[in-house]
Amino acid sequence: MYFFISINIFNFDTSNVIDMSFLFFNCFSLMSINLFNFDTSKVTDMRFMFGCCTSLSSINLFNFDTSNVIYMSFMFDYCSSLKSINLFNFNTSKVTDMSFMFRSCSSLTSINLFNFDTSNVIDMSFMFESCFSLKSINLFNFNTSKLINMCFMFNNCSSLTSINLSNFDTSKVEDMCFMFNNCSSLASINLSNFDTSNVIKMYCMFFNCFSLTSIDLSNFDTPNLVNMDYMFYYCPRLQYINILNFSYPSNLTISLFNSNISVYGTLITNKNFINNIENSYINGWKIILN
Repeated sequence: MYFFISINIFNFDTSNVIDMSFLFFNCFSLMSINLFNFDTSKVTDMRFMFGCCTSLSSINLFNFDTSNVIYMSFMFDYCSSLKSINLFNFNTSKVTDMSFMFRSCSSLTSINLFNFDTSNVIDMSFMFESCFSLKSINLFNFNTSKLINMCFMFNNCSSLTSINLSNFDTSKVEDMCFMFNNCSSLASINLSNFDTSNVIKMYCMFFNCFSLTSIDLSNFDTPNLVNMDYMFYYCPRLQYINILNFSYPSNLTISLFNSNISVYGTLITNKNFINNIENSYINGWKIILN
């Protein structure tokens, strides 16, 4: 099937199929597919279903019944020619894993996930990684109350200029490493609602956020954090950082940012945390201790 440009499966009876994982995986020559007749009412696994269908430019999933699907990880992974996708009818109420779901959908300019029920999702790591053309994303409706892993979630979304995470419940999240890495067009981000009390890893969280000028993380409480190295590396325009309530193991030293700052700004933190920061790169900053 690797070299098929099109495929006719109009007469397939899929009414008893439970597993559709890897169904069209690596069909890199497939340009279009009609799944209008597919009965997916019993399917529980759609992992890698269209993974590496790199020539697929459009797909109609309007008739998909996903009410019993549990696994959607890697579902559209590396669908690099896909410019739009309509998932408005998707019922995702039972899905627990959305990791890598849209990774490297590099031609996707917008995506509407307003109808997604994410109340049972545990893993969203790498979900939008390398969606290079995605300029904005609204996840206001996302219920993330059970979410544990957000690492690399928006990694390499280099065209992303705005993102709405105001409704995110991150109280159970443990991993945020590389979450916004190389979001180089993102000038501002509001994370005032984030609960980081259970986060263990934040390293490289804002690495190479080239356009970011200020960031207020004063609401971040980090009693369980063990790695936050390189958190603000290669953020040369960053002029204001508020990490007032950060805490860290007293025996560990952190390299928060490197020396590529064009003009040093203001760093707000606390008297205990300042002792964790590697001294070589805080010289020049105006430091306010509270």
